[in-house]
Formats: sequence, C-alpha cells, structure tokens
Amino acid sequence: MRGDKAEPMMSLFAKGMTAQGYLVASVNYRLYPDAQFPAMIQDVKCAVRFLREHAAEYNLDPNRVGAVGVSAGGHLVSLLGTTDASAGWDVGEYLDQSSRVQAVIAMAGVTDLSRNFPNADIEAMKRVGFGEYNVVEASPISHVTPDDPPFLLIHGDRDELVPVEQSQVMYDRLIQQNVPAQLVIVQNARHSFTAPGGTTPTLAEINQIILDFLAQYLR
Repeated sequence: MRGDKAEPMMSLFAKGMTAQGYLVASVNYRLYPDAQFPAMIQDVKCAVRFLREHAAEYNLDPNRVGAVGVSAGGHLVSLLGTTDASAGWDVGEYLDQSSRVQAVIAMAGVTDLSRNFPNADIEAMKRVGFGEYNVVEASPISHVTPDDPPFLLIHGDRDELVPVEQSQVMYDRLIQQNVPAQLVIVQNARHSFTAPGGTTPTLAEINQIILDFLAQYLR
C-alpha cells in the first residue's frame, strides 16, 4: 500500500554496494489500491528485463544480476528468485529478455502466505493485496526448485509484523532442494531492523554480510 525506492534503508545499503563497484537500480512498483497482485511482481520482473535490454547503456553484466528487498520487497525478490516465465508473470515489454536473477537477498520477507501472522489480519491482507488470487501461488515457498539462485535471508527475531518463521521455513525449503542458502537471524531486531538497545549483528555488520554474499555469488 505504501513505500518508495528512495527510503533511507535502501539508500544505506545501496551506498555500500556501489562503493564495491556494483551498479544498483532501485525499483518502484504499482501499489494497492490502484493495483492488486500480481501487478507488483510483473513490474519487478519487467524492471529486470529492462536492465538486461539496456545492459550496454548502463555498463552492467546481464549474467550477474542480484535482487535485494525488504518486507514486501523481500516477498517480491523471493518470487523473482523462485519463478521463471512459466509462472505467467513475465508480461509487457522486453519479453525477449529473461527476468531470472543470480542471487537473492530477502530481508524480513513474506514467504508463505498460508501461515499465521499473529499481529496481522491475514484475511484483510489477502483482500488488500491479493483479492481472489491463490495465496499458495503467491507464496515464494511454493515455487522453490533446485535450480533457484543462492538466497540470503535476514530477519529480526522480534519482528512484530512478519514472523521470523517466515524466513526460517523458506530457508529449510531451500536447503531441502539443495539451493545454496544462508539465514541470518538478527537478535533484538524488529521489522525495521532497529532496537533501543541495538541489534546483533548491527546494521553495519548486516551490510557487510550482504557485501560478502554478493562477492561470493556475483563477482
């Protein structure tokens, strides 16, 4: 329902990446109520295809593309990593390009909409974001296959909106399918990855974990 590509947390992590030589493209997508799922994942997939179409112009390597997202963005990048054109969400322009990515970093992401969200009205979430859409199909965990790219999952153990089990069950499914995966549970962190007494690891340390992951799989 809300959010913008220029939010401070994204700028913080983007600066760390660009300092290491990565090209960072921050993406907006359609929001409710003007749009409902799957418009959001269609937009993100189109953005990846656009970047590949303009790879020479932006001086990027189309064979080494990673996706990073937080919260709802974590849901979308997880879908980006686990689905291909067969999902039916590659629509619009640049269809001769692939929307597949080579690495995924999902922070506080929703991965299984069929599970309980203790502090949210899941039925209202379904109406707001998904309408009559099958929430199983909208859940990244339903699409995990052995050919998926490596995943880095980061989640606060005190997340008040998206239960930490959302990342845990996704991690377990990825490992079951022999997909390279890493799970970082941030102690004392809420959904915003902040806490009055600080978190472990800290935001600076999380940034380094992200850079190490990207160096392993995209360099």
